[in-house]
Amino acid sequence: MKQVLLFFMMCFAISSYAQNEFSTKFKAISPLKIPATPKKTVPLATEAPVIKAPNLFKKPDVVLPSSSKYQIGEAKQISMEQTNDFVNPGDRIRDKMTKDLDKTLVREGLKEDDRLLVKIDKNFGEIRTKSKYFTVQYRDFIYVDGDLIKATINNQMIGGIMELYSSYGQFVFNLSEGINTFEMEAFSKGTSGGNTCEFKIYDDKGVLVRSEFWDNWDKGVKGKFVIVKE
Repeated sequence: MKQVLLFFMMCFAISSYAQNEFSTKFKAISPLKIPATPKKTVPLATEAPVIKAPNLFKKPDVVLPSSSKYQIGEAKQISMEQTNDFVNPGDRIRDKMTKDLDKTLVREGLKEDDRLLVKIDKNFGEIRTKSKYFTVQYRDFIYVDGDLIKATINNQMIGGIMELYSSYGQFVFNLSEGINTFEMEAFSKGTSGGNTCEFKIYDDKGVLVRSEFWDNWDKGVKGKFVIVKE
């Protein structure tokens, strides 16, 4: 028992000595002072300068740059019109031959020049009558070449389309009370040139009222009478 008690006393003495030894010789190490890293200042974003293109519509004095000096030939203009790139060369030859033939025929007196055709309507004036109807005789007085005519009274066709011959043909139309509009039209051109026609108007008693003619009229040209039935 004494031995056990002695053992505990020795352990207690050693523990006390060790605590005193370390308490007198141990010095705490102060922490290392590291200066704080300064914060980086992010620069504010700057706006890019705005570049405005010149308005050519508001400033007509702006001069556009001339074409490049290195350009060869002229710039091709863009066209919206449809063109036929597959023209038959034979058509050009045919057209040229037709024009040459027409010129030859005109020069030899076998065909009239289309440039000399009458293209303006003619007013034959006014007729006053008490007749109930008129009879019109007509013919081609120069050269029979297939000329056609058409006649109307108050916009109503008379006798259909009529061909002109060297002898007279005729048609008859009735007159309404008051004003009547009578027209004769060169419905076509003949093979040798413009439309030529001679015509005579007779009343219901066979009396000649008017004798007229036209020469070298183009297709569609009209002659007009105003007939007043009294």
